[in-house]
Amino acid sequence: MAIKKNSWPVFQFEENKDTIYLLHQWTQIVGKVRLRKSPWQNHSWHVSLYVDAQGLTTGNIPFEGGVFEIKFDFIHHELRIKTSNGNRDRFALGGQTVASFYEHLMEKLKFLGIEVKIHESPNEVPDPIPFPKNKKRIMYQANAAQSLWKALVQIQNVFGVFRTKFTGKNSPIHFFWGSFDLAYTRFSGNKAPEFSGRVPNIPASVMQEAYSHEAFSVGFWPGSEVFKTPVFYAYSYPNYPDFQDAKISPDKAYWSKELGEFMLNYEEVSKSSDPAKMLLDFLQSTYEAAAKSGNWNRENLDCDFSHMNKK
Repeated sequence: MAIKKNSWPVFQFEENKDTIYLLHQWTQIVGKVRLRKSPWQNHSWHVSLYVDAQGLTTGNIPFEGGVFEIKFDFIHHELRIKTSNGNRDRFALGGQTVASFYEHLMEKLKFLGIEVKIHESPNEVPDPIPFPKNKKRIMYQANAAQSLWKALVQIQNVFGVFRTKFTGKNSPIHFFWGSFDLAYTRFSGNKAPEFSGRVPNIPASVMQEAYSHEAFSVGFWPGSEVFKTPVFYAYSYPNYPDFQDAKISPDKAYWSKELGEFMLNYEEVSKSSDPAKMLLDFLQSTYEAAAKSGNWNRENLDCDFSHMNKK
């Protein structure tokens, strides 16, 4: 019998931090274009990016001439723009600073007849530098960007299976450029207490709307200078006291008192004999803990469509 190859890439923050920094800044610029041109959706679902077969994409964005799409291509390492009227343009990711990326993108959009002006400062980062002024010379590493994307592809596939088991209101599986994470959220249907936390450079009203209803969220975060470990996370809002005391699978998962959420290191999953099962166990067990602590009506919310495509 052939041995099944583990296709989950090795991914560590320290080795990839320069490229993570650039991609965080660049995705913010692209995401802000989508934000400005798209109608508002609840919980800011209109701002996020999506994992696709080449990298990260905005999906369709409306404009005066129809729709357009901006895509990070991590196979050819280009930013690609195409419109519904057949026009398209692109530029290489290698050699770009944050400032030059911003300048190139705005120039290309204008050439394609897409008028947009964005807020020129990044969100959810400490000490933000306006995009046009950020001329730091940081090397874009193609292999680092590709490893991150390949990890996101594997993770999205597992999140997709998990998503089949819920019939209540739930989010797309999407990439938030502010926090720079791939996320998925379920809702109980009940309103939540008003959110009182603070997030750097995000209006309180936006956060209050995002957490307007009881929610359970899971995601993957590639790490930062403050927390250098790529991790899966799971949290609930409100954060009921019983949640953190629940028994969670796998045994490698742990509760972060500082962040108020369960975590499972990416390395533990990627190196396991069955990464998908380990991650699914984490997702399901943390959901059950959140639903129990929040007294969710699981009889009306749970389902399982994972077997339907096999019929």
